[in-house]
Amino acid sequence: MNSDNSNNKANNDLSHHILPNSATMVGVCIMVISIVKSLHPDLENYLIDKTLAIDSVLFMLSALLSFSSIRAGRSSDNLERWAEIVFLLGLVSMTLITVLFSFEIA
Repeated sequence: MNSDNSNNKANNDLSHHILPNSATMVGVCIMVISIVKSLHPDLENYLIDKTLAIDSVLFMLSALLSFSSIRAGRSSDNLERWAEIVFLLGLVSMTLITVLFSFEIA
């Protein structure tokens, strides 16, 4: 029973980390989108804008899953796992977007 409590506490801590970081990343995406919107409109800026918009949706979904995991309590392992997966997917996609556009690959 003690290992279940420590495992549940560790999972609960993870949700408490994912939620604020996901919300912060949504804000970062919005900030970069607003900067890109103020630049000269061309195909590259259009692609940056749209890919970061999709990325912000991933982070928002992660935040919602994490919040739901915190609110669900003990039966939250599945929600938390999905929150973690979606958050990591958002981070990887943001990194790829950054590399592609900073080196002008796309």
